[in-house]
Amino acid sequence: MKTSTQDRYDAISMTLHWLAAVAVVAAFALGPGDFGRLTDSGIDPGTRLDIVAHESLGLFVFLLTAVRLLWAAVRPPPPSTSGPDWSHVAAVAVRIVLWILLLVTPITALLTLAGDGRPLTLLAGLRLDAMPLVGGWALTQWADWGEVHAFLGDSILWIAGLH
Repeated sequence: MKTSTQDRYDAISMTLHWLAAVAVVAAFALGPGDFGRLTDSGIDPGTRLDIVAHESLGLFVFLLTAVRLLWAAVRPPPPSTSGPDWSHVAAVAVRIVLWILLLVTPITALLTLAGDGRPLTLLAGLRLDAMPLVGGWALTQWADWGEVHAFLGDSILWIAGLH
């Protein structure tokens, strides 16, 4: 039985969704839980493929989320849903929370790195040793952004599981 296009999301939305899902899971799996301890002991994050991949995937997730939000503004209307009102409200709330987390979590990583004076290391040998635009913000010292980043990363997976 063929499903009409109004019963499902468009192909671009679905592709962007699953790219984001795979990137988030990969970034989570590669996330070095002992990042601060590693760098404090003198290990250059650029020499660790797990750190480089995690940071690259984090930037990819952030950029992909921005693209997804732009696409959501112009794409064909999403499929209509049926069911109780509370179910629709819960689904919308979970999606909004996920969008926010997908944008904020990479920002907390930048706050962590900039606040600690650590580089952002990316694939292909790209490296930002100093982030003066972020590093000078008082905001970088307001919290242990590394802990916040870890909590938000865990939250993405839990909430995506509910989704």
